[in-house]
Amino acid sequence: MVQKIKKLSEHSINRIAAGEVIERPASAVKELVENSIDAGANQIEVIFSEGGKSLLKVVDDGIGIARMDLSLAIQRHATSKITDLNLDDIKTLGFRGEALPSMGAAGSLSITSRVEGSESAFNIRVDAGVVSDIKPAALSKGTIVELTRLFHATPARLKFLRTDRSEARAITDMVRSLALAAPEVGFTLIEQYPEGGQRKVFSLEPHPDTGKLPTNERLNRLLDKGFAENSFMVNYQIEEAEIVGFCSLPTFTKGISNSQFLFVNGRPVKDRLLQGALRGAYVDHLAKNKYPLVVLYLTYPADLVDVNVHPTKAEVRFRNPGLIRALIVKSIHEGLQREGHRSAPAISSQLLGKARPGLDNYRQGQVTTENRTISVQGDDSVSDGMNKLDEFPPWLENALPSITSSLVESENDYRYPLGAAIVQFHKKFIVSQTPNGIIVVDQHAAHERLVYEKLKKQFVEKRSETKRLLVPEIIEFATSEVELIIEIKDELAQLGLVVEEFGQGAICVREIPSLLGNPDVKSLLQDILEGLIEGNSTNIVEQKINEVISRMSCHGSIRAGRTLTIPEMNELLREMEKTPHSGQCNHGRPTYIEMKLADIERLFGRT
Repeated sequence: MVQKIKKLSEHSINRIAAGEVIERPASAVKELVENSIDAGANQIEVIFSEGGKSLLKVVDDGIGIARMDLSLAIQRHATSKITDLNLDDIKTLGFRGEALPSMGAAGSLSITSRVEGSESAFNIRVDAGVVSDIKPAALSKGTIVELTRLFHATPARLKFLRTDRSEARAITDMVRSLALAAPEVGFTLIEQYPEGGQRKVFSLEPHPDTGKLPTNERLNRLLDKGFAENSFMVNYQIEEAEIVGFCSLPTFTKGISNSQFLFVNGRPVKDRLLQGALRGAYVDHLAKNKYPLVVLYLTYPADLVDVNVHPTKAEVRFRNPGLIRALIVKSIHEGLQREGHRSAPAISSQLLGKARPGLDNYRQGQVTTENRTISVQGDDSVSDGMNKLDEFPPWLENALPSITSSLVESENDYRYPLGAAIVQFHKKFIVSQTPNGIIVVDQHAAHERLVYEKLKKQFVEKRSETKRLLVPEIIEFATSEVELIIEIKDELAQLGLVVEEFGQGAICVREIPSLLGNPDVKSLLQDILEGLIEGNSTNIVEQKINEVISRMSCHGSIRAGRTLTIPEMNELLREMEKTPHSGQCNHGRPTYIEMKLADIERLFGRT
């Protein structure tokens, strides 16, 4: 008989492994920079060209690689970071010993390194798996790793790469993440152009005294220039799990999720459990398709985390995933509760930015109002057949909206956080005066949040109220899906959803939360099941309840178009100050904006 099973060659094995570890140029950057961080580098420089396809170069000032170790460094599963005895206590970013040999199998790899005290640096090259001799080289300290012609040895993989611009963005996002993972290390990211020249994407100074958290300057550079001002700090602990970091206010968001950075024991991860918990924490604070900006550092005993789930090391598994999810949700909820009625200052900045183009016309001597253009004659007069601003022409007088107004009688009237109401305009907005500016409140959005929070509190206090179905609903699922639902039946019962197993492959639903009315029970359970698979646990049920409460609060709040008295306006402001999360409505929109007096004066050229 002919033997059918044959062992693949070492070259083929390495090419297969390369496809697992190095999925795209950004994957190679991750592995190389993590090696530099593990080597104790103080400064790391990353250079790439054509989206990393033609060139990836990482330069560091770490401890370097000795000549005797260079030939081992390019062999699979050869590493200095772990031994056979500490596989359950991994404290370095890299540990599998697969990255460098995978790069050498997929492209042309050059490593030049010098350890302190060595008379010379040494270089080794690997081109599509073919290893060169070790040779002396010129380098004062650290390591330079250069990877060129990535995937030229595996052209099938090369075809599936995205455009140079997309791959460049992926590299930038990867270095951003690693620069946040190691806030004490300096980073420089440079893009070289094939036709010559280069662009410095960013440069960050090392800050060895920052400890675990990055500086505000680094946060603003890597996430958004207004992130530090528009975020709150998280610091929470449950048992042996601890989380610290920063989360943006619900009114400071993006339309994409590329500014969400999660770290487990210093390791950047993209984990479904963590991302699901993050969505759950913000579930009734954000508009649809909006994502908060976060930088969160989770610390958990190494023996309770499995970081060896995938060759890319981007996924982890926790011994107690429920505890980790509760840690993230509770820490963010605590932060949001602490911030109270605070809204993102960036919204006011955006408003002022939109107003400034009109200011240019003012400074040039003309202001357009309705269909009339008024020439400015000075600080207090206009020429349009009128001598003074206090003499309104008919066309301007008719354009003024009806308003309800009041003067602030004493300074004590506006010493509240949200000031004292002075005017309502267009029967939609309230203006209040503070010691150093004004606040504009959307009356409907603000009251909607107040009603929403009250209804939620009432629901929590009456959480055990359920409605028994006259005819229990029997729903068929796959056996594995039934097991998932039955595992959390006690948690579902606390939310008012009573289920039990009904033979093989079916679930019997006997009671549902009263607040849900008459929902499609099958769709509800299917949504719960999808949430379980995605790692959201029982949050789907709470989310559906919150959606119902949200609709009720919208109908029960002050509508736009209703005239309010000054006492009613002030009562609304005081309620906002006492109510958590009142800086945004339950759809994620801001309930108020604040304009500082100094900014308003600048608009009029007074400063």
